[in-house]
Amino acid sequence: MIKNNDLFPENFLWGASTSAYQVEGAAEEYGKKLSQQDVINNNPGFADTHITSDHYHRYKEDIALMKELGLKSYRFSIAWSRIFPDGIGEVNVQGVEFYHNLIDELLRNGITPIPTLYHYDMPMALVEKYHGWINRQSVADFAYYAEFVIKEFSKKVQYWLTINEQSIIVQFWTKKCLIPEHYLHDEQIKYQINHHMNLAHAIACKLVHQWVPNGLVGAALGYSAIYPLTSKPEDNLAAQNANDLRNYYFTDVYLKGHYNQSALIYLKNQGLAPHIEVGDMELIKAGYSDFLAINYYCSHAAAAVPKGAQRRMDGFNPTGIKGQIDGHEIQPDFYQIHKNPHLDTTDWDWAIDPIGLEYLLRDLYTRYQKPLMITENGFGADDKLESDGSIHDDYRINYIQQHINAIKRAMDYGVKVISYNPWSFIDLLSTSNGYKKRYGFVYVNRTDKDIKDLSRHKKDSFYWYQNVIQTRGSSLKKS
Repeated sequence: MIKNNDLFPENFLWGASTSAYQVEGAAEEYGKKLSQQDVINNNPGFADTHITSDHYHRYKEDIALMKELGLKSYRFSIAWSRIFPDGIGEVNVQGVEFYHNLIDELLRNGITPIPTLYHYDMPMALVEKYHGWINRQSVADFAYYAEFVIKEFSKKVQYWLTINEQSIIVQFWTKKCLIPEHYLHDEQIKYQINHHMNLAHAIACKLVHQWVPNGLVGAALGYSAIYPLTSKPEDNLAAQNANDLRNYYFTDVYLKGHYNQSALIYLKNQGLAPHIEVGDMELIKAGYSDFLAINYYCSHAAAAVPKGAQRRMDGFNPTGIKGQIDGHEIQPDFYQIHKNPHLDTTDWDWAIDPIGLEYLLRDLYTRYQKPLMITENGFGADDKLESDGSIHDDYRINYIQQHINAIKRAMDYGVKVISYNPWSFIDLLSTSNGYKKRYGFVYVNRTDKDIKDLSRHKKDSFYWYQNVIQTRGSSLKKS
């Protein structure tokens, strides 16, 4: 017999996620102009953003699949340069109409829209004008865009996400932004970019509270649990330092209205701290978040860093062959990141750690007492389309099953979780790995080099997740 407390709440938002530049296509059609991600992803040998999964033209077909899957929510992003092709100025009526049509179709099918205002895709017009987020003018221009969008969709959208993965933008600042060459050796710039985004986030929060009846708003933060590599005291201190700089430096701003003290002191001592103008922190304090959204894929381990070690940013595996990651982050005199010897990894060297999700949910809820969302979580793999149209992705089912169980365990200890929106609903353009690295419950028939027919095929994970949603989680094997 199933007990009621074994089930997820009736109002739990089972969902899935995508982002505009990775799924829509039509990158330079219907009035839209290029974003920096359109340019960044225009790499030889990889798919670019002009077609991707062609969601722009097939959104009704895709939403019909969402309904069949049983989704209660859909987390997507609005392309800034589809609304304002030049970043500010004249609005693109066709772009506004597309998102009205998308949101209306979601609502007709009983799916709660959860839009993200910014998912890496600064309009190229503003990058060319003043280097995007590097310049403080970006804050005012984002506010111009955000106010229009929030007011435009205020009667249709309750949950709003502001900026996607500021922490990842800081860690991979030269991959997530187009940075002029003369700035590349000045790492203070990435913390200045982050400060400008914090101001933009606060303004967007204030706008949601001003214009949206019963509106709720938060950021979607890339977040990893960080453990000490060993039980040595110095490694435990390194883990605390890593959490302060990689995690709480962002969450304290969103949910307490100030920068994490030890992280900010470290940045000041290293000459990396952002320039903060008079009134900035008052604005950040006033632009409070109602919840925190988490994008979780893996955890990390931290250890004390040797004297004289040089700073480097986090490593990256471009191949999908285990062990090909090109190193790990080092922050001199603070911490260094290591591979956790106790965890298996994906083919892209991301540690598989469902307990890490339970750990961070409990930690964050204890620390802030704010509801949480999961807005990304998933397993990237080189899926194979069989001759009969099936896709057997037991590895994805196993990964997601363990992480959903981790969420339920955290909820059983009192954590309030609003939704689970794994990455991704449908196969899309992986920012760094193209269509070789797939995440979707729905397969898109194309490769990086061959568009094929873009037909949709339901993976085994589609049917499995459908059953999880229908049974409110009772079909899960507990782990």
